[in-house]
Amino acid sequence: MGGPESDKVSILLPGGERPEFTLLWTKREGDRVTCATIKDGGDDPDVTHGAEIRATVQLNGLKGQVRFLQGEGVGKVTKPGLGLEIGGPAINPVPRQMMSAHALERLAEFELEGEGVDITVSVKDGEAIARKTLNARLGILGGISILGRSGIVYPYSTAAYVASIEQGIDVAMNIGMQEVFLTTGGITEEYAIKLRPDLDEAAFVQMGDYVGKALDHCLLKKVPKIILVGQIGKVSKLANGQLHTHARKSEVNMDLMAGLAKQHGASPEEITEILAANTARHVYEMSLGKAWSQGFLNGLCAKAAQVASESIQGGCAVESWLFDFDGKLIGKAVV
Repeated sequence: MGGPESDKVSILLPGGERPEFTLLWTKREGDRVTCATIKDGGDDPDVTHGAEIRATVQLNGLKGQVRFLQGEGVGKVTKPGLGLEIGGPAINPVPRQMMSAHALERLAEFELEGEGVDITVSVKDGEAIARKTLNARLGILGGISILGRSGIVYPYSTAAYVASIEQGIDVAMNIGMQEVFLTTGGITEEYAIKLRPDLDEAAFVQMGDYVGKALDHCLLKKVPKIILVGQIGKVSKLANGQLHTHARKSEVNMDLMAGLAKQHGASPEEITEILAANTARHVYEMSLGKAWSQGFLNGLCAKAAQVASESIQGGCAVESWLFDFDGKLIGKAVV
């Protein structure tokens, strides 16, 4: 697209921030330009920390269209249940959104609104890095996934993060909240806030994967009612008794999912399909439109709430909310 080269680039993040990132190198090859940068995972445990991430851009002649291509070291999606097109690159929606917005901004800047851009993302040694992840089990082959929801890695140790959860619960109780919403992250927190705009935002605490730690502190602080908020992957892990829901520490139990589906009327053929499913999301997609779907989803919430309640010996009332991937409340249960 022309213009001077720079060793820095500024990107608009989903939260409205526009930080500046340092480029490792830039290379022009005909009408293609490739830039590289180094992934900084902070002190968050992440096998991709220090990886060299590359993006190659090329005009495609398609007005306003940004297409994403799989480069070396980025995985290919081969199974359903990930919310991505099978056969396409394992680049999640938020990174796609960020790159698309930036590319379209640059097209406008250079008065190329009639053009589109192909973006090929690659990762040096990405295939080797992926062997340290669960990607192959999920059907992401040949490299790592390009993940992210906020564009920001918050620097904290596990102890500091748990302390921030406890502090959030303390604040909620100090201002007189009768309900504390423990969410699995920023997205589920946003969904819950939209359903309860009557509450102070202090009532919503991001517990991440530290369900057990958050529940223990709620018990200590005598929280009257806990509402656990998550999507099907995390909720299904809690329902299986896992109080730490990080992918490296827990897995989805398809036997549990199949048993619940059977209990609510799934056929033997559907049970066989569930047992062979790739992810919890895949099972949810299988359930759509089925007569047993609502009972299954509410049953999953009931199991999750029961596990949480038992972990704190019934010391607090517990409710479980399950959201889909568009922010719709699809399951609910109270213990």
